[in-house]
Amino acid sequence: MHNVEEIEASASAELQAAATTAALKEAEIKFMGKNGALTSLMRGMGQLPAEERPAFGQRVNQAKARLQGLVDARSFELLERERAAQFEAERIDVTMPGRRPRVGYEHVLQQTTNKIKRVLGGLGFQYQEGPELEEFRYNFDALNYPPDHPAMDDQDTFYVTDERLLRTQCTALQGRVFETTKPPLRVFTVGRTYRNEAVDRTHSHTFHQVDCFMIDEGVSMAHLKGTLGAFARAMFGEDVTVRFRPDFFPFVEPGVDYAISSPKLFNGRWVELGGAGLIHPNILERYGIDTERYSGFAFGLGVERIPMMAYGVDDLRHFMENDLRFLEQFRSEPVLDARDAFRDNLSGIAAVGEETSQDFQPLLG
Repeated sequence: MHNVEEIEASASAELQAAATTAALKEAEIKFMGKNGALTSLMRGMGQLPAEERPAFGQRVNQAKARLQGLVDARSFELLERERAAQFEAERIDVTMPGRRPRVGYEHVLQQTTNKIKRVLGGLGFQYQEGPELEEFRYNFDALNYPPDHPAMDDQDTFYVTDERLLRTQCTALQGRVFETTKPPLRVFTVGRTYRNEAVDRTHSHTFHQVDCFMIDEGVSMAHLKGTLGAFARAMFGEDVTVRFRPDFFPFVEPGVDYAISSPKLFNGRWVELGGAGLIHPNILERYGIDTERYSGFAFGLGVERIPMMAYGVDDLRHFMENDLRFLEQFRSEPVLDARDAFRDNLSGIAAVGEETSQDFQPLLG
């Protein structure tokens, strides 16, 4: 009994002296834990005479109960004190100036894509998407490619199977649209494309492309030139003019490459922007579109080419290397109403001729 009283007194003193919840827990384990002092007394109870054991066990349990009550009381008191100290240490002084949050900006290619969508959407074209893992028939067969066309060579295309490949051009969307939608229609898409190219300052295995096409009654090259003129002025400025030169693409006839010129951006030089033309009759007939009634145009260009020309970037690789020193130079532009921007540019269409201006009016919708 004497040992029980001594241990209880010693435990009570240490529990009262504990200054933190951690110190309190250590004292509790020291006296009441699995190998604690009071627990050790209970293990030695077998050495006592049988008649003394009940009283001894009762005395130890009473000491444990009193110490446990002390632990609970001290634990509540210390926890409240520690919480108050923590709250004071973490208190925010609302009179101090706040920390300026770091704001991210859209990638320059995403900014360009957004602007393309606003401009072409304002011209009345509907945005659609196609799969990047494309079927061979949509990427080549549906676009009037001859079997021996160089673009179908294994060295230019990433084939996944004999029938599936990573699309080499967003023009592959045409066949999917023609299967489900009948003229009149105006559609465009923007997306990633892939070609087995050696990477250098002007080439990459992965790049972004815009493809736009329109089918309606009486669509002519005048509509194409008017559309491209409005698009170029919206993207690069009011003083941009468009030039066509004959070129060959399997999916258009006639085909042209188109270039733009601006005294502000290019010092009057002509800079090629992409390829275009009237959609080949073979493609329209393949999907049951009456070529006696309907005709259409299509054009495409690389998205990267637009900021390269607008900002004077001379290396395509900069856009995908994630160098913040380069990317932080570009800031998101405010969102403008695309239709208003288009109507502002419409006055410039007269520059390509009276016929173009008249033919282009239906695009206003």
